[in-house]
Amino acid sequence: MATATRFVFLMHPKEFKREKAGTGRLTHLCLANSEIVVGIEFDDHPRLRELLADPVNHVVLLYPGADAVNLSTDEPPALDGRRLVVLLLDATWACARKMLKLSPSLQRLPRVMFTPTAPSKFVIKQQPQEGCLSTLEATHQLLEVMAVRGLDAYPLPRQLPDLFDRMQAFQIACAADPERAGYRRRPYQTPSERRPIQGRNRRRRRFVPASSGGTTAPEHPSDVHL
Repeated sequence: MATATRFVFLMHPKEFKREKAGTGRLTHLCLANSEIVVGIEFDDHPRLRELLADPVNHVVLLYPGADAVNLSTDEPPALDGRRLVVLLLDATWACARKMLKLSPSLQRLPRVMFTPTAPSKFVIKQQPQEGCLSTLEATHQLLEVMAVRGLDAYPLPRQLPDLFDRMQAFQIACAADPERAGYRRRPYQTPSERRPIQGRNRRRRRFVPASSGGTTAPEHPSDVHL
């Protein structure tokens, strides 16, 4: 799917190597104008420095905060003929927090966010709190908002969510197959049946940056909707 916006998924190495159901990779494969940049600390990353130094680009970080522009309600940024480049952190809760902390160049970027229009439908992974979205869901809802605000077109609005549904259906079918040795041995619970994540397990779960954006998302990375 073609977009005028360049989407750059800043992916933690663990996510790149180990995550079998990572939605960041699926989203990248759907968007022709996108790329994956793997790393932990990005200030010295040559590709990120190249993107930031190019005067043709207007680079923003999808991440909520007091100074973030809410594209659902605020005046969108003036591009003045430049190309919009959106950076998205793709990692576990703890790893994404560390990536931002170790990269002052990311902290200095203008931020954008949006007000989620629907809760997460991530059945096979639990979100830490209401309003959290996977990378794929965040990108989908961001593109919906951008199309409404005239920042980009969204020619295939069902491509990402339909792929998301198919990926989850496959995982659920595998979990229900008794012939698959070493796979999950219990059926997935619906989100409404799950208990809240607490303590250490909460930090180890995988989520997508709060960049997805809630209306009251706090500034500190440890509290955002990752």
